[in-house]
Amino acid sequence: MVIVNSKNSINNYLKDALDISDEIISNRRYLHQNPELSFVEYNTSQYIQGKLSAMGIPFTVMASTGVIAHIGTGLRCVALRADIDALPIHEETGLEFSSKFDGVMHACGHDAHTAMLLGAAKLLKRQENELGGVIKLIFQPGEEKAPGGANILIKEGVLANPTPEVIFGQHVYPGNPIGECSFVSGSMMASADELYWTIKGKSCHAAQPHQGTDPILVAAELISHLQSIITKMRNPLSPGVLAITSIHAGNVTNIVPDSVEIMGTLRSFDDEWRHLALSEIERRSLLVAELHGATCEFKPLIGYPPLVNNNKAVEFARKTAESLFGTKKVTDFEPKMWGEDFAFYAQQIPACFWVMGVRPLDIDSMPGLHNDKFTPDEDAFAYGTALLASVAINWLNNPNPF
Repeated sequence: MVIVNSKNSINNYLKDALDISDEIISNRRYLHQNPELSFVEYNTSQYIQGKLSAMGIPFTVMASTGVIAHIGTGLRCVALRADIDALPIHEETGLEFSSKFDGVMHACGHDAHTAMLLGAAKLLKRQENELGGVIKLIFQPGEEKAPGGANILIKEGVLANPTPEVIFGQHVYPGNPIGECSFVSGSMMASADELYWTIKGKSCHAAQPHQGTDPILVAAELISHLQSIITKMRNPLSPGVLAITSIHAGNVTNIVPDSVEIMGTLRSFDDEWRHLALSEIERRSLLVAELHGATCEFKPLIGYPPLVNNNKAVEFARKTAESLFGTKKVTDFEPKMWGEDFAFYAQQIPACFWVMGVRPLDIDSMPGLHNDKFTPDEDAFAYGTALLASVAINWLNNPNPF
């Protein structure tokens, strides 16, 4: 059951968010124009700190650029998280507030996430004396780069002093129109591991293949063989992806190179199978190379675990959204094989992550996430702000949310 604060109906949170929409958009545009890559978000961090200071909200800095703020007092605590880093993408939106930095862009909407959490902070600060607990705001660095800012913050104690009962987060989503949000219980996003191979053979003239060991042939056979791990080792009812995304070798037509570099990714909802697959990838890579008289070095970069939402936290957030936007604007989300380091929080405490629509109402599709033309509709940000504020204060106003 969603319990609404007696001095402010839940619908007023949307009205209040719409009232400060210009401020939310202004913050987002500044952040969009000044993007910073993972773990070097120093200006972004300073900007967030300045906005929190102006609102009288105390904060600490963790993991060099992460900003952790607290609103309210009491024994109970709920956390809200936004990520702050940008991507190494050259922007092609043509916006008047496009990135000032060539090759760096907020193409995943983290500028909007940060602006919406700052907006929620303003709404929540107004009712600080009525919260019934502490709201912890986590402005997190490095979501786009392993080992993930969430992982680092947890190790530095972000979930302590106080420990949240639950954590909520959201992501802008071009698949939904403005004002529509989507939820899923259980598995929402996959684990995401990076895969790197170096296959070494023996260079020779292409007209004399018997004098060398062709690493390209080894790579071709290995790439084909690795798919059997997906097709024959994995329960077909459990999603999994093994994708080879890059292969580099040689630079002329008449010389067999001495090495090949391969990159790829492994995705899964099953953490146990994920680690078994990584072990098998290494074992089989070495065997295929040995079969041809070559050698293989396999170096996986262990990334994010699967993101698994807590069913009761999802139910609570969903009911809050339905009260805020109406039931027709709250839909089911189809799980994706994307990776998201919010998963680390979900391993530690009950968590709920949802997506918030940013597609303009007058079009059926738009450039997607991580696209150099990704342009979310700014009118959507008030909705995300309202939902963050509402779910936090309603949780603390409910004596038994689980």
